[in-house]
Amino acid sequence: MAGEVLRIGLIGAGANTRLRHIPGFQEIDGVRIVSVANRRRASAEAVAKEYGIPRVADSWEAVADDPEVDAVCIGTWPNLHAPATLRALEAGKHVLTEARVAMNAEEADRMCDAARARPDQIVQVVPSPFTLDLDATVERILAEGVLGTVREIRVLHTTSLFLDPGAAATWRQRTALSGNNMLTMGIYHEVVQRWFPRLSIARVRGWGRLYVRERPAATDAPSPPVAIDVPDSLTVDGALEGGGRLHYVFSGIEAGPGHDRIELIGAGGRLCVDIAAQRLHLARAGGSGFTDVAVDPADKRGWRVESDFAASIREGAPVTLTSLDAALRYMRFTDAVRRSVDADGAWQAVL
Repeated sequence: MAGEVLRIGLIGAGANTRLRHIPGFQEIDGVRIVSVANRRRASAEAVAKEYGIPRVADSWEAVADDPEVDAVCIGTWPNLHAPATLRALEAGKHVLTEARVAMNAEEADRMCDAARARPDQIVQVVPSPFTLDLDATVERILAEGVLGTVREIRVLHTTSLFLDPGAAATWRQRTALSGNNMLTMGIYHEVVQRWFPRLSIARVRGWGRLYVRERPAATDAPSPPVAIDVPDSLTVDGALEGGGRLHYVFSGIEAGPGHDRIELIGAGGRLCVDIAAQRLHLARAGGSGFTDVAVDPADKRGWRVESDFAASIREGAPVTLTSLDAALRYMRFTDAVRRSVDADGAWQAVL
């Protein structure tokens, strides 16, 4: 499409779409957002007015089928990611879809099959954003063998998002809308996959606890309470091929500032990735403590999802952050953890 205007249709215009995708596309020369559909027409009209989008569609299907749209950006809850992707691909569109690529691995597998059948159409999954400025430095440390054989991978992410029992229910707490995705597990595991592209997990076990089983509906109109079925906290252990292990802890019910870090424990050292502070700390075997690792400004990738998507369509640049195949891998891991949670922590194979 070199030299042509790339016309984008928005399927869903939630917080991340308004924060990142719309401004990101509008900054690119020759890219135009031409249509938007949201859950309610009134909210789509408000977004169109605020961002100067010329047309409002009555449904997401209308955006996917629109002959005046070249590519769609899917900014909905996970329950619509697969149906909208499949419909848009069938209609000849390129697709950018939000993370938590699907409800489960079966849906993600169907998305992969559909994309492979249409190699001239680009499908990109929005990447986990937390370490984009740190990835190159972490990958360099691993490639140089500073840590030696990595024995343990630890993730700790805790927040107070669900601490208030009177807070309204969100899509993140309902399996019917979020699928097997639980808390932030999938998008943190995506980061681990990014650093360890040949990571092979033999089996996992997970324990989830749900403390508040009903919450108010997110509406001003009188409504019955909403049943909650996604855990408020989650612990995951994983056995790696070769003898290493994973240990992940996620929580939405921790008061205070919470924790946000990944640690890589090797025979030769320990790397602490402080995601909250965007800093790296390295302890070497036999050393006296941590030292800070400088991150070269040239290695800070930053957020460029929309420009990457446009470049893949126009120039044939490969999709790296994030490919459907990588997203399918984290969904297979997610499914195995969900099976284990449902079986009260029994070990499950990652299929």
